[in-house]
Amino acid sequence: MSRYLIGRVAQALLVLWGAYSITYFILYLLPGDTLSIMLSASGLEVDALSAEELARARAYYGLDKGLFEQYFSLLWGALQGDFGQSLSLNRPVAELLAERLPQTLSLAGLAIVLSLIGGIGLAYVTAYVRWLPLKVALARLPSLGFSVPVFWMGLLLIQVFAFGLGWFPATGSRGFDSLVLPAVTLAIPSAAVYAQVLQRGFQGVWQEAYIATAYAKGLSRAQVQARHAFKNAALPILTLIGLQVGNTVSGAVLVETIFARNGVGRLAQEAVLRQDIPVVLAIVAVSAAAFVLVNLIVDLLYPALDPRITHTPKVS
Repeated sequence: MSRYLIGRVAQALLVLWGAYSITYFILYLLPGDTLSIMLSASGLEVDALSAEELARARAYYGLDKGLFEQYFSLLWGALQGDFGQSLSLNRPVAELLAERLPQTLSLAGLAIVLSLIGGIGLAYVTAYVRWLPLKVALARLPSLGFSVPVFWMGLLLIQVFAFGLGWFPATGSRGFDSLVLPAVTLAIPSAAVYAQVLQRGFQGVWQEAYIATAYAKGLSRAQVQARHAFKNAALPILTLIGLQVGNTVSGAVLVETIFARNGVGRLAQEAVLRQDIPVVLAIVAVSAAAFVLVNLIVDLLYPALDPRITHTPKVS
């Protein structure tokens, strides 16, 4: 187990380094000059500054260094917990993350909870229902939820529940009410995936011999589904939870933009548009760390839920 854990931690560090490095070189290769974009965002023109002023500005932001010199400088700082200074906002990146991260964590956390409740609940009801028309209708709902674009769903929820019914605010980051519509928007695609996988899991589990044995012992359909079918059918959901963390983080960029929330997703969008490399790298590093941590926890939970799964190497 310890050997497996060391190997997984090494893989996680490799993923973090790879994500950080690939993001840096992609940003560096984007067309346009970072300093020019920064000045334009501030309402200034490059032509309005002298060559000496431009040189001083490049030196101040470290843009006068070479490609690899900047890379190793940023990487060494990140390893020490220092993500540097935002080029466009002129503030420490760690300070920006500390300011925006709670908003995104609350959004992602609520979205994950809603997606699990909605997806698992829908699949559970679908497996229990016996009336064929209703069963078919429920089984097709996940495909609809997954195929609807996130931005369209967000705009629809705003139109109906904010402008039409007035139950929730359309935009903003204040209070729990402003969190509901963005979280529902972000949760629907993940809930659809959970429901699809669990529905298929139930279809396979109902054919197993232990289900027939449970019925032979006199258990009702509800008891068989709760005690035996659900536990085995739900195992693939664990893997999906780890994968959906990445989708939740990427989806937060679009959802926070639609609902004008001041979270990390919106900060990432602004940083990419301004080619604010330190901010983007810090967001990628934090997101990748969350992704690999959740997947590591999921891997360690599998043996606890299914004794047949073990991380102990086989001895030949």
